[in-house]
Amino acid sequence: MKNKLWYKTLLCWFWGLFIGSIVIAFITMTLIAKGIVGYLPPLEELQNPKNSFASEIISSDMQSLGRYYKYENRIGVQYSDLSPVLIDALIATEDVRFYEHTGVDFKSMFRAVLKLGRAGGGSTLTQQLAKQLWSPRANNIIERAMQKPIEWVIATKLERLYSKEEILLMYLNQFDFLYNAVGIQSASQVYFSTTPSKLKIEEAAMLVGMCKNPSLYNPMRYPERAIGRRNTVLSQMEKYGFIDQNTRDSIAAIPLQLKYSSVDHKQGLAPYLREYLRGVLTAKEPKESNYSEWNKQQYELDKWQWDNNPVYGFCEKNHKPDGSKYDLYQDGLKIYTTIDSRMQRYAEEAVDENMKEQQKAFFKELKRKKNAPFSRDLTQQEVDGIMSRSMRQTERYRLMRKAGISADSIQKAFHTPQDMRLFTYERGLIDTIMSPYDSIRWQKSFLRCGFMSMDPHTGHVKAYVGGPNFTHFQYDMVTKGRRQVGSTVKPYLYTLAMDEGLWPCEKTINQPITLIDGNGKEWTPRDTHDKNQGDTVTLTWGLQNSSNWISAYLMSLFTPEQLVKIMRSFGIQGQLDPVISLCLGPCEVSVEEMVDAYTTFAKKGIRTEPLYITHIEDNNGNVIGLFTPKTHEVISEITTYKMIYMLRAVMDHGTGVRVRYKYGIQAPMGGKTGTTNNNSDGWFMCFTPSLVNGAWVGGEDRSIHFDNLAQGQGASMALPICALYLQKIYADPELGYTQEEQFDVPSWFDPNAGCKEELLK
Repeated sequence: MKNKLWYKTLLCWFWGLFIGSIVIAFITMTLIAKGIVGYLPPLEELQNPKNSFASEIISSDMQSLGRYYKYENRIGVQYSDLSPVLIDALIATEDVRFYEHTGVDFKSMFRAVLKLGRAGGGSTLTQQLAKQLWSPRANNIIERAMQKPIEWVIATKLERLYSKEEILLMYLNQFDFLYNAVGIQSASQVYFSTTPSKLKIEEAAMLVGMCKNPSLYNPMRYPERAIGRRNTVLSQMEKYGFIDQNTRDSIAAIPLQLKYSSVDHKQGLAPYLREYLRGVLTAKEPKESNYSEWNKQQYELDKWQWDNNPVYGFCEKNHKPDGSKYDLYQDGLKIYTTIDSRMQRYAEEAVDENMKEQQKAFFKELKRKKNAPFSRDLTQQEVDGIMSRSMRQTERYRLMRKAGISADSIQKAFHTPQDMRLFTYERGLIDTIMSPYDSIRWQKSFLRCGFMSMDPHTGHVKAYVGGPNFTHFQYDMVTKGRRQVGSTVKPYLYTLAMDEGLWPCEKTINQPITLIDGNGKEWTPRDTHDKNQGDTVTLTWGLQNSSNWISAYLMSLFTPEQLVKIMRSFGIQGQLDPVISLCLGPCEVSVEEMVDAYTTFAKKGIRTEPLYITHIEDNNGNVIGLFTPKTHEVISEITTYKMIYMLRAVMDHGTGVRVRYKYGIQAPMGGKTGTTNNNSDGWFMCFTPSLVNGAWVGGEDRSIHFDNLAQGQGASMALPICALYLQKIYADPELGYTQEEQFDVPSWFDPNAGCKEELLK
């Protein structure tokens, strides 16, 4: 009798507690749903969960070049981009009744309670999504227990607002797979160098396995655990009929085959371009007061960009539907560039090949210099001044000054040897002992470069390399750096002459010439062609051999102001002093401006501005920016034909001829080499009917250079970059460039048609 009474009492208590728990749970859930208890995101936030998506830079051949992000490297994908095996693996492992429940799976929950958790935690994918989006990290088990009911309510609301496919997509886009791989797109790229649509079963299973605990099943640190968890996922897939046993067994035997690629903005294709675009897209409207007196020219250039370039300051000028500005780092923009990833790779390979050879020769020369890497022309005092300025510009110096360390102590610290890692071409980073002062000198010992290639007809920039190695030399010599252009300026002078009625076949005497400058002083340029002194030569000969005497003669026919004017029409924006020596190229110009200018010759006198971005889409695929190239008529077609004739002579018989005999490129091509005083700058510009290319090579400072002309001239330093690049371009039939392509010069054009019998005087 007592046993029956005890049993009845126990049964009453059990059902009382059970029903009471349900009532309490119902009341709690109702209060949470009404917003009376706990935090429930407002409906607007549930309808539009706030996600931070990285913006992606995409090449013209639809390859990802890189991403911009502040906190999380997350790229959103569409459901159609997900591999079916990925979905199967996720459902089989995390929520097999996903398509049956409405956010909370009470059946699975009760089973988990009755089996003390051995059947899983009973948490649905929708609940896990709610936790990812709105539950802060709990500090203890009580806080976590309080979060659970809130997640249940959020999960049921999510199920009403979204389809099952949308919930799966949000979950996979949201999950953090470690190593800056937030979301399935980044995870697929980081761990397997692929996309979600191309994941193999074993790859999908490994990534799904990480969803239980990414730190515990980290494949980089714990590969055995990752394999074990992957195989558990495969077993779940077999258990629920997504794969058969033979498939499971064969895949389970496959070793972990990662193709890991770390996320680092300094690595990957086109790092200089990506950094350039980042600065351009996020640029603020220039304020003159923010520029120092010595930098007013940069203000003028930036102001012009702000007023005329719709890409410059795009995120500042354009607004989202809610009125806020676009955020490059969190709004998931897709930036479609004109860069061809294959041509970019060829350009980077060409730069690397050439710079390794140049550096080897330069180091050999530096062994004979007392003040290496500086020229012998500098005094010790001048060298000390350059080094002192460079030391003060370092981050180490600024931090020490900010910390209040005395000048003497800083000097001592900079001259004290310590452990450090230095860059080399041969062995990569090496560990050594060197003073910070000497490390600055070592860094300066490396030559720098810039290269750009663009389509003159569309303005599309196909390749962009701002330096020899972005990790160690981040200063961009394509758009940021400006250096003296030397003889590559001469085609502008010859264009002026041709536009004024002269012809390539006009003759004059090759002899020294003295001009009087604006201050009444005599100016007589030196020339390397003194062996031809006194010869009767054509203007074509003068340009193909880069004769300074012939250039000075042409300068005598015009005013410096006329030369400045035509150079402006060619797109040269920097400082141009109207002096007679301008005809030899002492002006400082960027590689970008030079390539832009030379498009005029390839496009019948029409200059095409460089175009880096074709369009920009928001995170939903809507086009929010569409960009087209700007063109400018510079010279007449007949003048263009004259210049093509002479610039082809440079390549076929003049200073650019080694492109033919050394590199075997026979394509129709015009071009010009350039070398400045003391070999401080080496330039090479060349154009085919479809491409305009420009390269510069030199030291960080003008006092760092080859001492001998044979190695320091543009034909030796810069020409190989363009030649190696073109070799690779023509060797790839998929790109569509051919050496048989001809310039569009009409058959009736005769370069001798307008020549006079008498010599020019």
